[in-house]
Amino acid sequence: MIDRRAFLAAAAGVVAAVPRLAHAQLSRTTLKGTFKQGELIVGQTAPNGIVTLDGKALLVSAEGRFAFGFPYDRKTVAHLDVRFPDGAHESQDLSPVVRQYDIQRISGLPESYVSPPADILERIKRETALFRQARERDIRETWFAAGFDWPVPGIISSVYGSQRILNGEPRAPHLGVDIAAPTGTPIHAPAEAIVSVSGDYYLDGGFTILDHGHGVSTNYGHQSKMLVAVGDHVVRGQIIGEVGQTGRATGPNVHWGMNWFQVALDPSLSTRTPAPAKS
Repeated sequence: MIDRRAFLAAAAGVVAAVPRLAHAQLSRTTLKGTFKQGELIVGQTAPNGIVTLDGKALLVSAEGRFAFGFPYDRKTVAHLDVRFPDGAHESQDLSPVVRQYDIQRISGLPESYVSPPADILERIKRETALFRQARERDIRETWFAAGFDWPVPGIISSVYGSQRILNGEPRAPHLGVDIAAPTGTPIHAPAEAIVSVSGDYYLDGGFTILDHGHGVSTNYGHQSKMLVAVGDHVVRGQIIGEVGQTGRATGPNVHWGMNWFQVALDPSLSTRTPAPAKS
């Protein structure tokens, strides 16, 4: 006769082993990050490895570096799969860490700021399409892997993920970090990059996008002066523009955003330098 206690103990051991196997740690691949919603994750694996996230292939550099990020509201598990040239294979399920976001109320805005007229909406649509196209670039440089510096000293006036209620109307989340500083304050490139967008736009005013490789880009809005052009190669710390109040801004600041392709990320989670003060 089977000992009932031994049977139950063995069965419990099998059940307990299932989640450990499902979430087994990768042995030949490292992931830098805490898996928070809106965070850029930097991976390192064997050269010539094939990496997929939820079945979609990621660009892997000759050194084995790759990147991906979770949307601000993702709660479902992501599946990472790595296949090596020697035929080995490993995978891991990644559960995004859910964040609590602020609610930011802004009142007294001109109505055109809250509900632009039809002709302005068409302009916004064209400019958004231009930005989307720039963010589809998948160049092989791995400048993103070195981390990012804060682009300007100042006061953090708005954080990533905060829902904005404009004149009492709920709006989409604010997917960037606003840093308030006097007009003319220099804005520094937080990492090496190629300039993919630079111009004057309705919502963002003086606006620049820097491409850091593998679909990772950062952007800078409301500049009073832009000092780089499309195609320029910029180095970490180079002045790319100056703080301003152009576009739809209520005070001098720079809106600092980060993207992994079309996924808007939180640049403050990827910085290697101390953050400015908060308002």
